[in-house]
Amino acid sequence: MEIRFQSSPEETKRMTTQQLRDNFLIGGLMEAGRIRLVYSHFDRMIVGGVVPAEKSIALPKEEELKAACFLERREMGIINTGGKGSIEADGVTYEMEKLECLYLGKGTREVNFRSGSKDAPANFYLLSCPAHAAYPTRKMTKMEAAPVTLGEAATSNRRTIYKYIHHAGIESCQLVMGLTVLEEGSVWNSVPPHTHTRRMEAYFYFDLKEGNIVMHFMGEPTETRHLVMAGNEAVVSPPWSMHFGVGTSNYGFIWGMAGENKEFSDMDPQPVTGLQ
Repeated sequence: MEIRFQSSPEETKRMTTQQLRDNFLIGGLMEAGRIRLVYSHFDRMIVGGVVPAEKSIALPKEEELKAACFLERREMGIINTGGKGSIEADGVTYEMEKLECLYLGKGTREVNFRSGSKDAPANFYLLSCPAHAAYPTRKMTKMEAAPVTLGEAATSNRRTIYKYIHHAGIESCQLVMGLTVLEEGSVWNSVPPHTHTRRMEAYFYFDLKEGNIVMHFMGEPTETRHLVMAGNEAVVSPPWSMHFGVGTSNYGFIWGMAGENKEFSDMDPQPVTGLQ
């Protein structure tokens, strides 16, 4: 598991393109037959990807956590963005279709990831953060997530939002997680941009058509920076950073947050006309 420490707004202003990528972009998340984990010291969020191929992959103990098991003091949300798969948690198997979510509560000891087919493997994206109480394991389909369609084709941001782990959905300690799917012809996400200094956020871009990219914008509103991202890559957004993006085609992205509260609407808008 890779460990990444926090970066302040002041030092981020002076970073080169490569330094920005090294500190905030997470690549190589969906490689067949492996699990990749990155521990961010922003709210101690762990971002990961698991692609079981010919055999199952177990969630490791991870010596860096100094715990009897990975989820001894943590909770986890998992969304499948690939083919059919399954997750076994403490002896119970949960079948996972594309865009279905599974929440694992504090104290879950054994977790194994499997794909239904090695030719079309599952792509499990996961987020984990510290938890102070145990909530029950729960699976949710994308239709159970009460999808809401927002935006307009005229402004290229027609999109459907699926909320999985939040106040009115799957219960958790502090994890909030869901996804957004943009319609064909729409490319902008999270506009108007915003900040929420009470929690950090991570974005994972998926279903980006081959040969296309996403321009992810970050930084303080008057000190913007950008990252050029491919599909199946994630980005860590610090509490002080605004975040929004635009692609060269439509795509989907998973958003997840941890911090002081779980209010989805808790954000401080930053009008686009004030960005620099």
